Amino acid sequence: MTQPSSRLFAAATASLVAAPRALARQSTRPFSQTCLRRNADSVRPPGPGSSSSSPSSGMSELQSILSATTSSNNLASDTMARALNRPSTASTSQSGDDSILGTGHAGWNPEWGPVTEPFHFHVFSHKHNTHVTVTKPNRDAIVSMSTGNLGFKKSKRGTYDAAYQLVAHVMDKLHQGNWHRNIHQLEIVLRSFGQGREAAVKILLGSEGRLFRDKIVRVSDDTRIKFGGTRSQNPRRLG
Repeated sequence: MTQPSSRLFAAATASLVAAPRALARQSTRPFSQTCLRRNADSVRPPGPGSSSSSPSSGMSELQSILSATTSSNNLASDTMARALNRPSTASTSQSGDDSILGTGHAGWNPEWGPVTEPFHFHVFSHKHNTHVTVTKPNRDAIVSMSTGNLGFKKSKRGTYDAAYQLVAHVMDKLHQGNWHRNIHQLEIVLRSFGQGREAAVKILLGSEGRLFRDKIVRVSDDTRIKFGGTRSQNPRRLG
């Protein structure tokens, strides 16, 4: 073999040998040295054997787990208390706030009227229906409902069950509006002698009225009494 041909053969052999080395060198290049940027969200957390985890992070995770467990336990206890018709933990923690109007009448709204005047709970119960109205000391109505608002029709409006459900519904509305925390004195005004009169008294003496029972300062009767006046309608006689 001549000298030029030997040189060409050596050069070709060197190029073939060097090519796979370059490819192998490129394939073994670490990923962190590539031109692609790594997303911050794709960073994996340190393994269990790494020393980068600090005790403060572990304590924070433990505190979050304990707080979640405590909140779930409180929710379960509140649900059971409501089912058993007992005061919940939230209400017991706010028991000091329930008497804010008893010491200096803190939180009293001057627009409600004079602080010496009580709130009024009117129960107008006649033979055909029952009306319940709760007013502020300045006579502005807080809630005013009758048995028809609960879906009772015609003759069912004058029943004892309709009146009982009405007064219980009004009490629930007052509880939802936190009026048991604002009412410092309550006057019960009864009018006429329908079945709703007895139903209202039963509610106030029962568990539904336990938050308002100790605030009652006066019970009055506003039944109309006729002295003379126009002639009454003849009584209805069947048969």
